[in-house]
Amino acid sequence: MAGRHFDQWQIGDTIAHEIRRTVTETDNLLFSVMTHNPQPLHIDAEAARASEFGQILVNGTYTFALMVGLSVADTTLGTLVANLGYDKLVHPAPVFLGDTLRATSVVEDLRASRSRPGAGIVTFRHELINQRDEVVCRCLRMALLSGSGAA
Repeated sequence: MAGRHFDQWQIGDTIAHEIRRTVTETDNLLFSVMTHNPQPLHIDAEAARASEFGQILVNGTYTFALMVGLSVADTTLGTLVANLGYDKLVHPAPVFLGDTLRATSVVEDLRASRSRPGAGIVTFRHELINQRDEVVCRCLRMALLSGSGAA
């Protein structure tokens, strides 16, 4: 399924996104160094082993970015005007190297745009879930989408 236009969504629409991703050491290390995040829990195996977790923790901003990325093809691909914001971002459980993650999205709210006729704001609740069915990331995403009559 490709992204949907604003007027093609209804409150309560739910998607279990098909693409899953197993997080690798390379994913975590490259994301951490590309974003200048030197947190030893993410990049130092010995420091992470000495922590309460006993292993490397996957960078939380990578986890968040992956969650949104897994949702794009089914929600906003080709229909997005702009991401307007993210709210209530939480990481209820840690992500470790080797975890396989999948995403779900639910439409929480719809509002017609006051400044763009035919377009509107969709509020999605995205969740990222590991292979143990634990939610590891959750947020609300407000996206301005074109309407199906847009050029």
